[in-house]
Amino acid sequence: MKKNLMFLAFAALGLASCNGGFKKGEGGLLYNIHIDKSGPKIQEGDFISVDLIAKTDGDSVLFSTYKEGHPSLTMMPKPQAKGDIYAGLELLAEGDSATLKTSIDSILKKGQPRPPFKGKYIVYEIKVEKVIPKGKPGDTTFNSKIKTYLKAQADLLKNAEPAKIKKYIDDHKLAGTSTPSGLYYVITKPGTGDKPVVGDTVEVNYTAKLTSDKVFETSVKEEAQKSKTFNPMMPYKPIKIAVGVKAVIPGWDEGLMLLNKGAKATFVIPSKLAYGEQGYQIIQPFTPLVFDVELVSIKHADPNAKKPVLPPPPPPVQMQKPVAKK
Repeated sequence: MKKNLMFLAFAALGLASCNGGFKKGEGGLLYNIHIDKSGPKIQEGDFISVDLIAKTDGDSVLFSTYKEGHPSLTMMPKPQAKGDIYAGLELLAEGDSATLKTSIDSILKKGQPRPPFKGKYIVYEIKVEKVIPKGKPGDTTFNSKIKTYLKAQADLLKNAEPAKIKKYIDDHKLAGTSTPSGLYYVITKPGTGDKPVVGDTVEVNYTAKLTSDKVFETSVKEEAQKSKTFNPMMPYKPIKIAVGVKAVIPGWDEGLMLLNKGAKATFVIPSKLAYGEQGYQIIQPFTPLVFDVELVSIKHADPNAKKPVLPPPPPPVQMQKPVAKK
């Protein structure tokens, strides 16, 4: 939960050259509270749910929880430096909205490199959605309140999922087919030859997205560069998958067996065929996913071959089937 805010503390730069309307805090912090509910201010150890947008000096959005489809959830830590985002959050209460401008020179630790973009400030447009006070030592209701809140948020995501899928299909003018399981697919380039069956091994290029069109993983270097997710440690080549043996999410197992060699397709996968009510890593509960895939090759299983002792190499973590929590 802490990851989003910590990332933003070093990844976003300021909005404006004008500081009109802003008050000054410690460490070069500038803040402008637009809505002040005058409730208890956020303290270290509180559970908070925050929506925010981060922009560059040129007004380009670097990060948005609205685009992610869910607020940032975290246990409020102690400020890491005078005037950082956490120091700014301590000025706010539940229901407040504000613009925080943190001086990038003030929050960087000695010897730490500057972010790879220009600007004097880190700027956050913030709306505090929920604050659950940490309570007194031994308070057993704190975790219960958090659990209740998260359940309510999951229910909102569950109820919103069908509309997200429909909007994505409508906005992208997809003319595809729904299977009985709920998988929606569009073959954008026909292939040739046989289709893979259970036990076959396929090589696949893919780009994984949320219904907001945010790319979170790809095997294609050009797509990674285009979506600004490029990682020089990634090999960027087709991945090998054993089909139909539950090595990947059910939507992939089903979808890949609809394609033949050379085919390209778009899969719109409902959460029940992906990560369901649990979610997985960056993927929230009840989140539908979109995959652009290309079936590069098919290696048919040898019916006479002995079963291997070791399973085939797993796909990237985002596409592995999650282990159910006990």
